[in-house]
Amino acid sequence: MHNKAVQIRNLIFDFGGVIHDIRYENVGEAFVRHGITNLGDFYSKDFQTPEMDQFEKGLLSPAEYRDYIRTMTGHNLSDSDIDDIVNAILIDVPAERVELLIRLRERYNTFLFSNTNQINYDCFTERLRAKYGFDIFQKCFNAAYFSHFMHCRKPSPEGFHRILSEQHLVPEETLFIDDIAKNLEGARTVGLKTLHLAKGTILDLFDDNLNLK
Repeated sequence: MHNKAVQIRNLIFDFGGVIHDIRYENVGEAFVRHGITNLGDFYSKDFQTPEMDQFEKGLLSPAEYRDYIRTMTGHNLSDSDIDDIVNAILIDVPAERVELLIRLRERYNTFLFSNTNQINYDCFTERLRAKYGFDIFQKCFNAAYFSHFMHCRKPSPEGFHRILSEQHLVPEETLFIDDIAKNLEGARTVGLKTLHLAKGTILDLFDDNLNLK
């Protein structure tokens, strides 16, 4: 990839774990604070129930997902309690990443492709607009794609096909960056170049002239 970095004209970023700091363990800890300790495989970074997948595809409404949580846990949690638990994963987007993304957009076509859900989306869009005073998704990206609006999620190739088609992108000129290795699989099947951000931040990927290192 390093030898062909000059050919990259388009960047597609994951959101959580790449741009937005997240901590999966916060969700389990939030459940415990509400007296729910029987999570098992109910929630983890590496496993999601079919219902969570459906929620991230926008095929379950927030109300339906909250009812599912109440059923699964056997606790009559309030809507706000559940939202607080779901949103516990969200930490922050540091200002230096926003500044980098704004600069990158001057050199590359930049896009976002995030597996998320309506509860998280409502929370982080409100928080980030309050923090920065503008819509970072409009400011930092040519277009932002969220799984619950698209009705598909990574690693399915479907979402990548849609982005390439709608944005008229050449796959070989497009780099997809994600912190979860399995999400790169769908990108590779449609011909995208991929980068696994296993550690560090996007600040480590570019030199002072915005060239990929």
